[in-house]
Amino acid sequence: AIDDCFEGAFGEAGARVVIEECMVGEEASVLAICDGKTFVSLPSSQDHKPAFDNDEGPNTGGMGAYSPAPVMTPEITRIVDEKILAPAIRGMQERGTPYIGILYAGLMITDEGPKVVEFNCRMGDPETQAVLPVLESDLFELLLLASEGRLEEHPGLEVSPNPAVCVVLASGGYPGSYEKGREIHGLESLHDDPETTAFHAGTKELNGKIVTAGGRVLGIAGRGETVAAAIERAYQGVSRISFEGMFFRKDIGKKALNR
Repeated sequence: AIDDCFEGAFGEAGARVVIEECMVGEEASVLAICDGKTFVSLPSSQDHKPAFDNDEGPNTGGMGAYSPAPVMTPEITRIVDEKILAPAIRGMQERGTPYIGILYAGLMITDEGPKVVEFNCRMGDPETQAVLPVLESDLFELLLLASEGRLEEHPGLEVSPNPAVCVVLASGGYPGSYEKGREIHGLESLHDDPETTAFHAGTKELNGKIVTAGGRVLGIAGRGETVAAAIERAYQGVSRISFEGMFFRKDIGKKALNR
């Protein structure tokens, strides 16, 4: 890749090379709702970037996720809150730019502890689709308190003991070129299942029908008493959905089974 940069394969985008620390470990994500002074951390999650099973193929925006991430032990979670999120929120406040909104911390859990890979000023996709089924607190109340600078009044986060898994259904060809406008079948079959949720992404309504309109089309999330049960619930939901060219990873959440 460096040779390609020097040979001009990437044009101006490859004119400068940044050398960074190679962080070895397991990735995890934490979303924090911030009011400019303090924050509330939501349950952790872990996504699956490569397009195909066994983490093979090109990287994507994310082919699935599960929450919570077992690698985020109570001690690691405490360190992330105290040593990463709190200093970041405090630093922005002290420089006169208090941050109000969702802060996404992309982390690498190394042998030396958690390290920051990236911060984003948004929720994660598909991490959020796995986190929301686990969250039992009123999300609207959290966001309202954050917008009014009153998060310290929140009584404390309520989280389900049951994990959740989200499987992304993608258009054939993604993350490369793909066709749109394929009719999606089976969505109505999920309406009566309280433990399964269909999150729309690349969809639209056309002539009274729901059709594909993007690379990542739907996220099907399932919740269960164990990770294995959540995986089964999610894939049961997936089995009810179909559209031409649909593909998905068949190993979402398997990493969590081995911990």
